[in-house]
Amino acid sequence: MSWLAALVLGAVVVGDGIPERLTAQPGDVQRGRSIVASRQAGLCLLCHSGPFPEERSMGNLSTNLAGAGSRWTAAQLRLRVVDARRVNPDSLMPPFHRIDGLQRVGSAWQGRPVLDAQQVEDVVAFLMTLKD
Repeated sequence: MSWLAALVLGAVVVGDGIPERLTAQPGDVQRGRSIVASRQAGLCLLCHSGPFPEERSMGNLSTNLAGAGSRWTAAQLRLRVVDARRVNPDSLMPPFHRIDGLQRVGSAWQGRPVLDAQQVEDVVAFLMTLKD
């Protein structure tokens, strides 16, 4: 493995992305949208805004998700969902699919990621539909 590649929960990080899907099953766009918009699962709208007309309140701490599929590749989005701090160490975004090296993790989440591999793929599939 070169200096450009590293492992994150079995996923190979190459440069600024994870080129290979985390699951054999492709992501499901509708499930991904549900995770992103959910106040219980993804909590994405706590910090992000986006094309969610049904949501009355969205965050403004991070990028607008509108156009995400035009700005980043699936590989880049996958790494950002898995662990955005691999791209930007100062990122406020929590690692959704990393379990090692974390501090102050609630007992219900110790030893398991916030999103499983299929949920990551679902979110990536949805974000890829958000084109300018």
